[in-house]
Amino acid sequence: MPIYEYQCLACGHDLEAIQKISDEPLVECPNCGKPHLKKMISAAGFRLKGGGWYETDFKTGSKKNIAGGGSSSSGDA
Repeated sequence: MPIYEYQCLACGHDLEAIQKISDEPLVECPNCGKPHLKKMISAAGFRLKGGGWYETDFKTGSKKNIAGGGSSSSGDA
């Protein structure tokens, strides 16, 4: 389930909530009790790394092992 960030427009309180995508957005602030919560837009922190299917099945050539270090991705081959 995704983690959503909210901010209260009345008191400025920030919070995170784990919710289903189909859940209604939260409205009431747990800090001040007013119905002024706004869902914030944030970037997801997601990266596939390690020796799983992504590494072995979809990488080619020298890009096979990004998690192991050794080669840089700055373009100097």
